[in-house]
Amino acid sequence: MNQLKNIPLWKKILAGIIIGLGIGFLSTDVAVFISPLGNVFLRMLKMLIVPLVFFSITSGICKMGDVKQLRTVGSRYVLWIVVSAIISAAVGVGVALIFQPGQGTTEFLTTMEAGSEVSYSFIENVIHWFPTNVVESAVNADMLQIIVFCMFLGIALLTLGEKVHGLVKLIDQGSEAMLKITEFIMEFSPIGIMSLMATMVSTVSGAMMKEIMIFLVLDILSAAIILIIIYPLIIKFIAKINPFKFMQKIAPAMLVAISTTSSAATLPVSMKTADEELGIPENVYGFALPLGNTCGMSGFALFVGMCCIFASNLYGFDITFGGVLQFIFLGMVLSIGAAGVKGAGVVMSTVLLETLGMPLTLIPILAAVWPVIDPAHTVLNNVGDLCGTTIVAKRLGLMDMKVFDK
Repeated sequence: MNQLKNIPLWKKILAGIIIGLGIGFLSTDVAVFISPLGNVFLRMLKMLIVPLVFFSITSGICKMGDVKQLRTVGSRYVLWIVVSAIISAAVGVGVALIFQPGQGTTEFLTTMEAGSEVSYSFIENVIHWFPTNVVESAVNADMLQIIVFCMFLGIALLTLGEKVHGLVKLIDQGSEAMLKITEFIMEFSPIGIMSLMATMVSTVSGAMMKEIMIFLVLDILSAAIILIIIYPLIIKFIAKINPFKFMQKIAPAMLVAISTTSSAATLPVSMKTADEELGIPENVYGFALPLGNTCGMSGFALFVGMCCIFASNLYGFDITFGGVLQFIFLGMVLSIGAAGVKGAGVVMSTVLLETLGMPLTLIPILAAVWPVIDPAHTVLNNVGDLCGTTIVAKRLGLMDMKVFDK
């Protein structure tokens, strides 16, 4: 049992996917027999959505420091977190709009009743983001309204500072409790995903598999565009330093990120790199990098933007200008409030689909592709954190260029 506990979660999920595929191909009766396990897993995910989003996003905003701290380093770095998330989500949406993953199959349309009738009116859509009764929003799992309320609450608590220290502590504790429940559910996820894969595999066509492969390639391509083109251009024109040298200096952190697929595991390496290779003072990287590690999830923002288009095509949703703005907004907000635990991408994907009013039948597919795209996302997250920290330090004149140039 101890050896089983020591197996990484992604390996367990991968094993569950493989076993589920085998069951689905070999025995439809067994797939039907174990299908309740998949239903239980989906119900647990849905159970988690509202409290996880409430505590995680509110706590994430509160962790940005007090208002005084935000006026110097904090304000600039928080702006970077927001802007980089918007850029990543916009790239994901843009690439997906060009190549339209999910349009090559219609089999998911049967899971939505009158899906084609769902469309976005920009004004009405924005108005609907603001709740009239947040309790009613929670009961109806209207996630956009809950997210907007959390943003108001988090900013209010941030502004009040020490006056609401107890409430902020309570929300932080609530966030920790939700993350622990997330860990419990993710321990069950290999079994649940196995069941879902077994149930799904007999109905997935070759056309659907092709669309999944297109989605994978486009996600990794989008990450490469940001990593190889956008971030270096930002470093060159905003930080005004050599982008090639910058990328060379942060290579160790990138290697740790891609090999561990863990932003938390990469944080010590990133801090050492910022200090010894980039010449950034501790009072800058000591605040910015841990904050970015918690809130700067540009890789997930990219995924959200692309997944919104992918899911809309699969389920027959109209993609309008208002809808595109909503997708980018969701990429920004959900990436800031993303749960910082292994496998949480599957949980946050559930939040995303629920927010868009779409069925959760896409979850086993997203769980199956997650190990493939997670390394690119993790690298993007950590490089984004180092980019933002470098820009802030350089713009404030705090970066030791002698260290950087050596």
